[in-house]
Amino acid sequence: MSEHMTTTAFKEPVREASPGTPAREPRRRAGRLRRASLPYLLLLPALLLELLVHLVPMAIGIVMSFKELTQFYIRDWGTAPWPGLGNYKMSVDFDAPVGKALLHSFLAPVGFTLLSVALCWLIGTAAAIFMQDTFRGRGLLRALFLVPYALPVYAAVITWVFMFQHDNGLVNHVLHDQLHLTRKPSFWLIGDNSFYALLIVSVWKGWPFAFLIVTAGLQNIPKELYEAAALDGAGMRQQIRRITLPSLRPVNQVLVLVLFLWTFNDFNTPYVLFGKSAPEAADLISVHIYQASFVTWNFGTGSAMSVLLLLILLVVTGAYLLFTSRGRRAADV
Repeated sequence: MSEHMTTTAFKEPVREASPGTPAREPRRRAGRLRRASLPYLLLLPALLLELLVHLVPMAIGIVMSFKELTQFYIRDWGTAPWPGLGNYKMSVDFDAPVGKALLHSFLAPVGFTLLSVALCWLIGTAAAIFMQDTFRGRGLLRALFLVPYALPVYAAVITWVFMFQHDNGLVNHVLHDQLHLTRKPSFWLIGDNSFYALLIVSVWKGWPFAFLIVTAGLQNIPKELYEAAALDGAGMRQQIRRITLPSLRPVNQVLVLVLFLWTFNDFNTPYVLFGKSAPEAADLISVHIYQASFVTWNFGTGSAMSVLLLLILLVVTGAYLLFTSRGRRAADV
């Protein structure tokens, strides 16, 4: 009797399921669905804005490239003739004046872009490595290094326009009047010197970005590697070659690609520096497309040139990413 009472006393009472219990599981699923969809809902305004600002004009530009859209059809461009691939054939016909000018404006920025990207990377990397050491005034010097990158493009380039003036510019005053490196004041904004003027402004404006990215990449390199290398007798050059540059390889791959795309497509710098008609030595393809579209009022041809430029950049970017990914895999193996 007592054993029976003891066992029954410690038995847990059986709880009957309430009528509202089965409804809790759908509520939990709905809550999980809301939490999972919340990031996408927050990204939706940015995606819609990207669609309106970039993708829709890009689609309109592609449609315009198949039309003979000139100033006569600008009010109602839907009625413009449809020549099909005629604008593309005219652009790639390198024996004709339009194609020959486009080819020159494409080859000119290739050398300019390679020099600008190389100098920006070299100066930015050297400055970032130099600023790794702690010394008095390092914070102020870092802030001064970032001034060219922080300044608005138009304000910075207009300042260089005044500095490159022939008669009263600072560049000629220093090179000719003070240092006596030239026989006479040079014309920097016309002729062959315009290439060097554009290169100087581009490097001055772009190297702080490389400095900023490389500085961020250097923060991820453990200091113990440098200490161990110093104990083994490795000098600064060996440390940079064996530790710094291999560790910065992923950062440099992205940095070089971004600098290449920015420099090759740069329109603001040559436009503010030279105006609507850039000299032949500094005739970048971005300015050439602007002239073909808004100076000659041939928007169909200008749109076709823009689409061709987009395709070329996509091919170059894909080849670069494929090459760098294979190199990274080979280095890991």
